[in-house]
Amino acid sequence: MRKRSLFAAFVLAVVVFNRCAVTRQISEAKTLADCKYTIASADKITLAGIDIQQFKNMQNFDLSKSPRLALALLSQDVPLNVRLNLDVTNPTKQLAGINQFEYKVLLAENEIFTGLWDQRIDVQPNGGTTRVPMQLTTNAYRLITDAQTRDSFVAMIENLSGKQNTQPTKLVIKLKPTLGIGNSQVNYPGYITIEKEVTAKMLSGE
Repeated sequence: MRKRSLFAAFVLAVVVFNRCAVTRQISEAKTLADCKYTIASADKITLAGIDIQQFKNMQNFDLSKSPRLALALLSQDVPLNVRLNLDVTNPTKQLAGINQFEYKVLLAENEIFTGLWDQRIDVQPNGGTTRVPMQLTTNAYRLITDAQTRDSFVAMIENLSGKQNTQPTKLVIKLKPTLGIGNSQVNYPGYITIEKEVTAKMLSGE
């Protein structure tokens, strides 16, 4: 009889613990939505394996000056790699955090990056700031060749290269936190949406 009582108490404790864990995750995810987001800088940027700064003085991707880019376009495989350093600041009195989240990055209303961040993030209350170095990768072939995205993409590359006197381009970043419930993963309803301009100052983190 005593063993049954101990087992029942153990099961109850597990249930209560799981409920508390889920409640805590939901609270931390909600607080994450109340945080302030800043693109601090962008670095380790390559297009078709070429350092992005080489495009600073090129007009509209002059292929005669970049045979590597020309070959990549011929093969329809133009890898773009960017490390986007996102600063998350928590102005609330509650801890903000998440174990993982899905993300989408849009340029001119077109998705250019998608992926999953699967490392724990904690942002301390009362003005605490955490930097999230998001490593983004995509095939930029469509962005370069599609008339609807090409101008915005070229402008973004020029800004990321550090070229001066270029028009800022707007990125929309959408984050969807994922909650761990038992052995299952449940997506938080809705997205945390961040709209930021890409400027030439990003390369230096100014």
